[in-house]
Amino acid sequence: MSGGAVRGWWTRWRRRIGAGLGAVLLVAAALLALTRTGRFLVRAAYEEGRILAARRPLDALVADPATPERTRRKLRLVLDARRFAVDSLRLDAGRSFTRFSDVGRDTLVLVLSAARRDRLEGKGWWFPVVGRVPYKGFFDFGAARDEAARMRARGLDTYLRPAGAFSTLGWFEDPLLSTAMRADSVDLANTVVHELTHNTFYAPGQAVFNESFASFVGSRGAERFFAAHGDTLRARLAVGRWSDDKVLGDFWRALHATVDSAYALHPGDRSTDSLARVAARDTVYARARRLLADSVAPRLTAVPASRAAAWAARIQLDNAALLARRIYARELDLFDSVYVREGGDLRRAVSRIVALARARPKDPYGSLREWVAGASDGGAATASAPPAAR
Repeated sequence: MSGGAVRGWWTRWRRRIGAGLGAVLLVAAALLALTRTGRFLVRAAYEEGRILAARRPLDALVADPATPERTRRKLRLVLDARRFAVDSLRLDAGRSFTRFSDVGRDTLVLVLSAARRDRLEGKGWWFPVVGRVPYKGFFDFGAARDEAARMRARGLDTYLRPAGAFSTLGWFEDPLLSTAMRADSVDLANTVVHELTHNTFYAPGQAVFNESFASFVGSRGAERFFAAHGDTLRARLAVGRWSDDKVLGDFWRALHATVDSAYALHPGDRSTDSLARVAARDTVYARARRLLADSVAPRLTAVPASRAAAWAARIQLDNAALLARRIYARELDLFDSVYVREGGDLRRAVSRIVALARARPKDPYGSLREWVAGASDGGAATASAPPAAR
């Protein structure tokens, strides 16, 4: 948002809120600026304002002869994927992905996760609206690295990685960001559907469920999108990547259980017990890296074997990285089970999952498991069609 736009916005709202409430808001803003969380939120709001101010309509860019043809094709793909998500999946797009914003750099945000080294206990951050989440995104890369260093000094594992897209859950008109344009067509379509899934449904305090659900809808949605457009090659690639996601999801689940079992062999609160737990988990991770390279990487179908092997050799393996990866890959087969029991109809599967999650907001996975078990027994499978996701 430009300086003039900010002044105009404030002038209009100042007339409505009155001097008294305006003073309260100014005091609240000042207090926010005095706290680390407050400064983080102020910076996030500033960066979101910059993103929104830089927006340009996608259809205008597509029509502009100065737009390179390769860029034009990707912009058309985004608009088509958005239309598919709305018309075929009934996702709530609002005005998201109708505009483009150049953020002026290759990486938009750095996302930080942290966890204790002697137990599978991740750090959480609380934010308004979304509740507690197991990660924190930083527009200020220096602040991200400083925060990671502080946590490592406290004896925590840290996992810092880039992210090229995010959702404001429908609060703003999320544009297509320039950082997303480096993705290939399949990942780009997946990103659009993934983020619009967050617009449609987001359970406060259930970040793992929300992200894993969006991973399912993004992957299956990309597959159905390309199939509907007769692009069998990209549809098969989307299927392959989803299959790889599930293979890795199973690996992370098994590794989580193995690390947890290793910790259980060394109970107690003494420093020697903690050191024993850390040594045990380091042994587990060393074995896991060999297993990942020798047995898991060769099963991945959507990437060349040489790339899969190189990835397995360099990937970070510790508690922070493990818990972070599981956020996006928890019980992916469970979502697929709903999909299968809804006859391979993705729209019905999305609506069913949303309805089940809303019915048990504190335990959405349990709600899905119960329904799938009932469907397997011939019970819930005969239920009437779920309501639309929105």
